[in-house]
Amino acid sequence: MDEKEKTEVVEVDAAPEKTEKKITFPALLSVSPSPHLRKRETTRSVMAEVIIALTPALLWGIFVFGLRALLITLVSVASCVLFEAGAEKLLKRRITVSDLSAALTGMLIAMNMPVSVPIWMPVVASFFAIVVVKQVFGGIGKNIVNPAMAARVFVMMSWAGNMTKFTAPGARFPFFGTVSGGVDAVTAATPLASLKRGAFPKETLLDLLTGNTGGCIGEVSAALLILGGIYLLVRKVISWQIPVAFIGTVAIITFVFPKGGEPLDFMLYEILSGGLMLGAIFMATDYATSPISPTGRIVYGVGCGLITVLIRYFGGYPEGVSFSILIMNLLVWYLDNAFKPRRFGSELAKKREREKKEGKA
Repeated sequence: MDEKEKTEVVEVDAAPEKTEKKITFPALLSVSPSPHLRKRETTRSVMAEVIIALTPALLWGIFVFGLRALLITLVSVASCVLFEAGAEKLLKRRITVSDLSAALTGMLIAMNMPVSVPIWMPVVASFFAIVVVKQVFGGIGKNIVNPAMAARVFVMMSWAGNMTKFTAPGARFPFFGTVSGGVDAVTAATPLASLKRGAFPKETLLDLLTGNTGGCIGEVSAALLILGGIYLLVRKVISWQIPVAFIGTVAIITFVFPKGGEPLDFMLYEILSGGLMLGAIFMATDYATSPISPTGRIVYGVGCGLITVLIRYFGGYPEGVSFSILIMNLLVWYLDNAFKPRRFGSELAKKREREKKEGKA
């Protein structure tokens, strides 16, 4: 139905010769895939807000790791946009690349990769995210897991050597070629690798806040990621439940059960290291793959935090954010059903039904 009101001519039983105009309203409550937007918000405007929030952390990653980080980002974004348009054309769907969702996916894929990965890897990751995870399931809002996070796990499991070869801050990759600064610059250990052994990394907490550390392109500066999260909260793009429950659960468990050193210091290193801030703020809050109720979001965030710590402590990988989000994505349907909002008047109807049965008995 159009946004404009429609006018229908309806005969009146009492006076067949007369007619009256009946006004019907637009289909304001028509069911459609998430995200469900308020007021004049559109998918494009929401995706643009998230891109704006991510930009400072991405720019810092480019500054720390050099122009090759920019090249990986451009390749990833362009690949996602092209794969989205191509898949939708092939499947005879409406081309939706203008809504910026594919561009945001490409940006997140790049930010979840080390700068040392070969240029073809973001292309493969983009294909998996857009075609396999998103378009095969019906397009935006119908995917059951986060496309960018699924792509990260896919390439990590397929090419673990490339995805765990982190670059020290200040080591510069040109657009094409090898890193300057020797082998040590390419194989720099990340703080999470040290924490997994129960030892504090050489980086200070200030280094982790500002981004003076090794890691993936967009995850190194916790301060800029938190700043982006505050921006999204102020703009009401995301709600507080998932990030607070996610990060808070990791903080509580690592403080109560530290693997070494002072509990407070160990906890701060755990929450500021790796992809926790990027995952909790920007990926676990994806509209299509997170619960709709506040209680469901809290349980979802707690589950993500618990699984993250279990993998970091006992798993084969030092990082557990990616796997935790994907696992909880698969449980969103159950959380939505378990914490379904109570319908207005449903309790009264049940009460009357019980009274009616008791009266018959």
